[in-house]
Amino acid sequence: MLVLTRKPGEKIMIGDDIVITFLESRGGDGIRIGIDAPRHLEIKREEIFGAVADANLEASRATADDVLRGLGNAPTGLEEPGSDPAVP
Repeated sequence: MLVLTRKPGEKIMIGDDIVITFLESRGGDGIRIGIDAPRHLEIKREEIFGAVADANLEASRATADDVLRGLGNAPTGLEEPGSDPAVP
């Protein structure tokens, strides 16, 4: 891991086409950075990537009953013609 100290406005180059700019320090709350990269590259925050991966894994383990329970009173498309599932 490369560890650097940067001042606001200073930049770091990764390869020829990725530029990370240090924008500002927010004290103990973190720092703001800007990232310039080609559009074909995906840039993801690790904590969001992890949360999505965990949610996808959990969803892949769901049974049909779990999915139907999650739908609550949503119409299933199996109602008889002329019936209104929204009316008790």
